[in-house]
This record gives sequence, C-alpha cells and structure tokens, in this order.
Amino acid sequence: MQSKAKIVIADDEKEIRDVVSMLLTGEGYEVAAAADGREALELADPSVDLYILDVNMPEMTGFAAAAEIRKTCYAPILFLTAYSGESDKMMGFSAGGDDYLVKPFSNVELLLRVRAHLRRVKEYAPADGHTILYKDLTLDLRSQSVRKGNELIVLTYTEYQILKLFLEHRGKIFSMENIYQSVWEDEPVGDGSIMTHIKNLRKKLKDDSRNPQYIKTAWGKGYYVE
Repeated sequence: MQSKAKIVIADDEKEIRDVVSMLLTGEGYEVAAAADGREALELADPSVDLYILDVNMPEMTGFAAAAEIRKTCYAPILFLTAYSGESDKMMGFSAGGDDYLVKPFSNVELLLRVRAHLRRVKEYAPADGHTILYKDLTLDLRSQSVRKGNELIVLTYTEYQILKLFLEHRGKIFSMENIYQSVWEDEPVGDGSIMTHIKNLRKKLKDDSRNPQYIKTAWGKGYYVE
C-alpha cells in the first residue's frame, strides 16, 4: 500500500493553518501544522514530502526557516506571501524556496500547486543509483545531491532539476518555454523566476556569469551546457 504524502504547513494565522490542514487532509495527505518557523524546523525531517511556509511569522520567518530546512532536507518548499514583488520572489528563491503563492489564494489553486510539486517529486525519483558526471560536478541520482569536487552543493529541488535537465542534454539550448515544459510541466512561471533560479544556481556553483564554465547563455535563445 502506497504511503500518504506528508506535508508540513506553517502559518501564524490559526484560521489559515486550520483551513489548509483540513483541505489537504481531505485530499488524503498526512499533515503536520506549525504556528511559526521554529515549530516548522522541529517538524522537518526526511519523511516530509512538501513544506508550505508563510513568509511573515513570529520567532522565525518563513525565509529563515527555509534556509535552515534546506541544510538537511530536499523536499520542495512553497511560500505563502502577501507580497508579489520581484524582490520578494528573489528572496524566497534565494532562501531555498521552489514556488510561491500570493495571499489571498483559492483552495483550488493551492491544491493544484501541491499536486504539481508532489507529482514532480514522484516522477523525478530515480530508479537506480547511477550518477551524472560533468567536469568537477557529480550528480547522484539516488540521493539527488550535487558535489563540486568534494564539496556538497546545497540546491533547491527546482535548481537541481534544472541542472539535471541541462546535464542530461548537453549541447541542447533550452529556451524559457523548454524549461517550463521540462521542469514545471503544466505549472508555468514567469521569465524572471527562471532567470532567478539560473542566477542562484550559478552562484552556488561559483560559475561566473561573464565567463561561465558550466551553464552558458545563448543570447536571445536560452541556456545550455556544452
């Protein structure tokens, strides 16, 4: 029997916690609720399949909690935020987030995002333990981790999938639309979000955007790895 997907929801507004928890439980998910970022950290472990974190919480913000969760956990992180500005989105991606949902949101929209992220996790789960090697990078498909030499590079779920996509299709130029279709599937995001993920990925790999060794830019066309 297939186990239920486990989701952690953290929001300092009890009404939102209760509504989201009831909604997800009704869909058959196992749900653990937290009132702030610190409680979310206490609930974090490898058994969690998805984190839904409010950005503005007392004790510890969603961004701060995400940064700590990312040190040991790989599951996708969806932020709930009252702000939709590009700077807020960039902060969220930099903190380790994979997606964001602006309040107020509909129950249908939340469920669509949750299903999409959980489906991606399941579909991209490797069946064996082989690796992908490129220069000094090693992608372990079993642990879904990345190393540069002997250094472990902590990536978000989305950053890992983008890098994996490039390395599995070396030489192919991926346009924004290609990346949408391959990584987000039916959950498109704006060009600015893709560019932010690429920027953060390059930064973590210490890849100079002016003279990149890994992810190269085909001006006006997209990105690729040689």
